[in-house]
Amino acid sequence: MTVSSLSRRELLKLSGAAALGLVCPLRPESGSGRAVARYGCVVGEKTGEKAGMRVLADGGNAIDAVVAAALTAAVAAPSSAGIGGYGMSAVVAVDGGRRIAAVDGNSAAPAAMRADIFQPGPDGKVPDGFDTARSLSSTGWLSAGVPGVLAGLQLILDTFGSRRIGELLQPAIALARDGFPWPEGLAAAINRRREIFLKDPGSRKLFFPRGKPLSAGEPFRNPDLAEMLAALARAGSAEAFYRGDIGRHIADAFRKNGGLVTMEDMAAYRARLAEPLTLNWGGHAIHTAPLTAGGLTVLQILRAMQAMDWEKMPAGLPRLHARIEATRLAWRDRVMLLGDPDFGEVPVTRLLSESYARESAEKIAAAVKAGKMLPGIAAPRPQTGTVHLSAADGHGDFAALTLTHGEGFGACVTVEGLGLTLGHGMSRFDPNPGHPNAPGPRKRPLHNMTPTIVTREGKPVLAAGGTGGRKIPNALLEVLTQFAVLGRPLEASIASPRLHTEGDASVIVEDAWPAGEIEGMRRLGYAVTAGGSANISAVAIEKDGLREARR
Repeated sequence: MTVSSLSRRELLKLSGAAALGLVCPLRPESGSGRAVARYGCVVGEKTGEKAGMRVLADGGNAIDAVVAAALTAAVAAPSSAGIGGYGMSAVVAVDGGRRIAAVDGNSAAPAAMRADIFQPGPDGKVPDGFDTARSLSSTGWLSAGVPGVLAGLQLILDTFGSRRIGELLQPAIALARDGFPWPEGLAAAINRRREIFLKDPGSRKLFFPRGKPLSAGEPFRNPDLAEMLAALARAGSAEAFYRGDIGRHIADAFRKNGGLVTMEDMAAYRARLAEPLTLNWGGHAIHTAPLTAGGLTVLQILRAMQAMDWEKMPAGLPRLHARIEATRLAWRDRVMLLGDPDFGEVPVTRLLSESYARESAEKIAAAVKAGKMLPGIAAPRPQTGTVHLSAADGHGDFAALTLTHGEGFGACVTVEGLGLTLGHGMSRFDPNPGHPNAPGPRKRPLHNMTPTIVTREGKPVLAAGGTGGRKIPNALLEVLTQFAVLGRPLEASIASPRLHTEGDASVIVEDAWPAGEIEGMRRLGYAVTAGGSANISAVAIEKDGLREARR
């Protein structure tokens, strides 16, 4: 059976799973893990998982499966991601680990984008967008750039897959056409965004049929999106989305609604293959997505920990203090120095160098010895609205793939006639014109997606990534520290409690964090509060075979 031959009954079952997954966070019991089918596994968004598993069962490879899963999840989770989502980022390991590559499908700013377009006013605030609760860079047509998701999925499939996109689109088409019950959580979410959705004709039609917001349990269908995806499937390519009739339709919608993206911007867009950033620690090699993704920050923290022989430090407050300060230093650099390396000098080599790691380690050691915090500068900025999928097949191919709208429903605008809700990639720029991550023509914004693959003796053993905005890099850091540095199994690595800091004095810890260490952190001057982490989903090869876990 091919993925295109899924029955209507099976697709309706997928729809019900989507509704459950959208209401409930992807958190079974803490640190849960399970063995998976001999032909492989896809873990992440529930409806996408099922489509991906069908591809694996039918003989497709991990890349085929993760693309089918992503396309389906883009329909099933319209708050978190979408076909018009701003970006995707992936790392794959194929041919037994002999080829490891990153795929960058991040959004690009239109050619008319200016560095000062979102410049804060005298009060320090970015001007309001359509919705007075969110800024101009976060809502409305100016907050959307060229959507990168489809181009990224096409590139990863063309380069590493064995199936055609027309086949892998079929579950997404059926789900958009036949619909699924609208989850209670999303009913509340669109009510909160009533002001902007009602101002935008496409979103009003999609989410407010008959002039009223979709109610919990009401069937949600997107026939315009289904028709567009079916056209792409018949063509066997996403080309028309960027350089054909669909691209012109999208560009016309931007023009009519005061956006900046033109047909020339759509046609110029290309997803990219890139070399992953890699860090070796013991017998493991960690391969993660390069800028503009979040992987550099994770590796910079690990590099500083490595320089201080962190794994040899006795467990307790000093070791915790050292890791927090390594995280704060890396986030300081992230906030101050990072941006699109094609548009300015970004010191990637220096930040990952042995000398810089030693310099950081010396500062951290002095702070730990003195029982003090290092100066901090960053301010937390909560973000949500992402899907991550990890996959592996029976031949040893691994894939980690993240796609996103940004925050919930992205720009909160929809291309009328296509049912295409757009992500708000421009919100990921820094609004200050002089910043390395300031907006600019055809520039790609810094983002938090951090798909990662770990190899052992050259063979892939882990694919992982997360959802949860700026909390993703730190949550993934915890899992990688447990798995690759301390050598713990996947289930224990996922179950390990996590903390989050972005360079200021704030430290957010999960409820399971030891009370004694919390008190110790407070004595050192950290402002410690309880809170959630990002959701991590991963698949790994263990002694007893392939396993998946998520939390």
